[in-house]
Amino acid sequence: MGYDGRAVANYVLDTCSVSGCEVTNLSLQKIIFFCHAWCLGRLKRPLIRHEFEAWKYGPVLQYVYRDFSNFDSSPITSRAVGINPVTGSKDVVTADFDEEVLQLLAEVVGFYSRRTANQLVRLSHVPGGPWSTVWNDGAALNPGMRIKNELIESFYSDRAVPFTS
Repeated sequence: MGYDGRAVANYVLDTCSVSGCEVTNLSLQKIIFFCHAWCLGRLKRPLIRHEFEAWKYGPVLQYVYRDFSNFDSSPITSRAVGINPVTGSKDVVTADFDEEVLQLLAEVVGFYSRRTANQLVRLSHVPGGPWSTVWNDGAALNPGMRIKNELIESFYSDRAVPFTS
């Protein structure tokens, strides 16, 4: 089923805040994508319940992008919020990640958060990768340019893990 992408974004932002790493919307999108990709590749299950879209600078969760778009290229200093279905109030979106996912998130965020936004864009644009395959499809019409989980899992299942486990 997967988690809300805003909860993953908040996990990334909280983790990076503790380590003193600043995160922009561009780098956040790429780090979230790599968390999702390695979850599919290693754990064989989606981390996020929504599909990524292929945008010019790489994979994007549109609703997470919108939540942080006001930061432009500045470091993000707030957290994504959602409506609490019980109270009706706006609360910071969180998730109870299981231990296997938490371990993977720690490794992936630790590795990719040390990269610049430009390095992350290059990594997400790797030839033959999921973003590249969708972006360079050549189809006359590709609504939303969705990056299917099957494509991501297929690509990342065959890759060497760049972080230690």
